[in-house]
Amino acid sequence: MPATVVPHSSPTLRRALGRWDLTAIGVNQVIGGAIFLTGSQVAAEIGGWSAVGFLLMGLASLTIALCFAEVGSRFEGTGGPYLYTRAAFGRFVAFEVGWMQWFTRASSQASVMAGIAVALGYYWPSITAGWARAALLTAVTAALTVINVRGIRQSAWLVNALTIGKLVPLAIFIAAGAFAVHEIHLPPLQPVSSHQASTAALLLIFVYGGFDVVPVPAGEALDPRRHVPFALVMTIVSVTAVMTLAQLVAQAVLPDLGAHLTPIADAAAVLLGSGGALLIGVASVVSMTGNNAGQVLTGSRMLFALAEHGELPAFFGRVHSRFRTPANAVLFTSAVALALGLSGSFAKLAVVSALARLVTYTGTCASTLRLRSPRFAAGGSGPPVNPATFVIPFGPAIPLVAIVVSAAVVAGATREQLLGGFSALAVGAALFAAMSTGRTQKM
Repeated sequence: MPATVVPHSSPTLRRALGRWDLTAIGVNQVIGGAIFLTGSQVAAEIGGWSAVGFLLMGLASLTIALCFAEVGSRFEGTGGPYLYTRAAFGRFVAFEVGWMQWFTRASSQASVMAGIAVALGYYWPSITAGWARAALLTAVTAALTVINVRGIRQSAWLVNALTIGKLVPLAIFIAAGAFAVHEIHLPPLQPVSSHQASTAALLLIFVYGGFDVVPVPAGEALDPRRHVPFALVMTIVSVTAVMTLAQLVAQAVLPDLGAHLTPIADAAAVLLGSGGALLIGVASVVSMTGNNAGQVLTGSRMLFALAEHGELPAFFGRVHSRFRTPANAVLFTSAVALALGLSGSFAKLAVVSALARLVTYTGTCASTLRLRSPRFAAGGSGPPVNPATFVIPFGPAIPLVAIVVSAAVVAGATREQLLGGFSALAVGAALFAAMSTGRTQKM
């Protein structure tokens, strides 16, 4: 079977992303709206240990990111985890990974759009409902779609700007609170039960989610086999530092942190007055807008990758002749996200995210081990696999730890989350069967 269904004479994606562009995409996806809200939930479970929890989960996430980095250093195309699992485990497993990743990107995009309306509703209550809400969601989606269609360089500039826009207020908050982080201001370290620790860990796993999109647009990176590993490691290191320090400041400033629904904004108000609260409020809107911009970019590339390899109709794999972007995939992904956002059905689809992350993380970590086999280095029977430019030390130890960490994503999943996830996988299997049947009939 040919590698792609796109004729060689067709326009191709433009390689324009550098290592810091990819890093910005990763930081932008991890630091979304959760950092401004979840800290109090973690503190409610493990109290004074919450900053330590952020640090430890950052290190745990790094084990998964290292697997993405090693396997990502073997490929140059678009698709990330889809490409890795296709080479390691075949078309069906890869399709499920790609389908689940696109599905969660589209539903998450809708969720973040709705979050923007809620955040702005603090200042303009009317914007949270009716035609005003619909107009806001449509305007945000349309603007991000146009930018993504017009070029990868423009998309990268937007993501870079919005990433800086969210990090600067957080840096100001951390710097302003540095004097408050003193032993006498921090809450005491109370004993924590295993149930409290596991609940906090599950919350934190989702807070650190999103770095898996870094290698998805590798087909538009200047030197993906070197830049993708760099961006993955820098993403986790950066977000771990920012989120741990922000949590440390918040728990030093607010003794009853677990009782605050908006912990970072409330702590900023104590440190900097009403201006500080406004600064963090603006940062949260910028953060969610940036996260949304990244969802459009990476979600559309996942859809493009599936079509490029013949798993979806060629319509989704077409590249715009002028802008050299997967315009059809961008338009479709944005249209689905907008429909979910306007209908509110994204809330029901959120239950899929736990199993989606398990499939993506575990598939990539297992691919790291499998693609080390000499059979794949020699070419094997599947897609070509390049030698790794980055290899995790300590043999299989870190990938195995990463698989355990990945499995923990569903350790505390509810029955509804598991049923939702398996239902999404079943839909993916049906789509795969339908596409395979159609392709067979054309032969």
